[in-house]
Amino acid sequence: MKAVFLDATTLGNDVDLAPIERVTGGMVKHDATAQAQVAERIRGFDTVLVNKVVLTREHFENCPELKTIAVVATGLNNIDQDAAREHGIQVLNVTNYGRSTVAQHTMALMLALATRLLDYDRDVRAGRWAESDMFCLMDHPIMELEGRTLGIVGYGDLGQGVAERARAFGMKVLLGARPGQAAGETDGYSRIPLDELLPQVDVLSLHCLFTDETRNMIGARELQMMKPDALLINTSRGGLVDEAALANALRTGVIGGAGFDVLTEEPPRNGNPLLAVDIPNLIITPHSAWASREARQRIVEITARNLASVS
Repeated sequence: MKAVFLDATTLGNDVDLAPIERVTGGMVKHDATAQAQVAERIRGFDTVLVNKVVLTREHFENCPELKTIAVVATGLNNIDQDAAREHGIQVLNVTNYGRSTVAQHTMALMLALATRLLDYDRDVRAGRWAESDMFCLMDHPIMELEGRTLGIVGYGDLGQGVAERARAFGMKVLLGARPGQAAGETDGYSRIPLDELLPQVDVLSLHCLFTDETRNMIGARELQMMKPDALLINTSRGGLVDEAALANALRTGVIGGAGFDVLTEEPPRNGNPLLAVDIPNLIITPHSAWASREARQRIVEITARNLASVS
């Protein structure tokens, strides 16, 4: 196997790539690869490893030796899959590696919003507690999660992990049917249409892929259907929520808060409606929910097993 890894630093500098190196018999490793460098760097290799580098039909046509693409992530939107199939190239990806870290991050966002953690921290640092005429501050309403209803859209490995942790907090779990998905029951949870789900939930957590059907799945109409103190969590994909509509909904009190780990453009070099400084009770993290060292090492190990299966 003659392998090249085009963007190795996307897995961080603290993981051990030895499992992949053993399977491939050693590999050429580039920390990062600009799109203009891709054609040159894959030439002569039968196996290419990527995370976010885009591989297109043109690359496949100019690299007839290429037989396998190993994506060190779950999403495949950076690979022209139709062209890969036409050229007989097998595309491998990594699933079920991030249940613990993504579920943990989801709950962290949920808890921080429900307890108004950042608001109270800012108040203390601004001296407002020191100036208080009583022993505590109670300016920001706190939501108890116990007894509240969590709606989950996307009940794969990650959604299941969030449901487990939510039950530990005493929450009731309902599942939402994403666009085009039938209602029904899974693992004892009811899966109901979004229009039926949204008015019931105190927290809505998204864990589905970004597709044409799920694009802007939550827009102004859907936000209006939610409770005024409801929280919206997205640790899945940017584009599932209409970001401008959400910014407006938070400013006007349509919903109570939101926590996002993903945006439509990453990194957001051209700005984003959710990055405005005047939006209340909003937490944005930089697509870091997946990135515990343990999860990234699992990606390496799963990728090595994927490659071993075709070597």
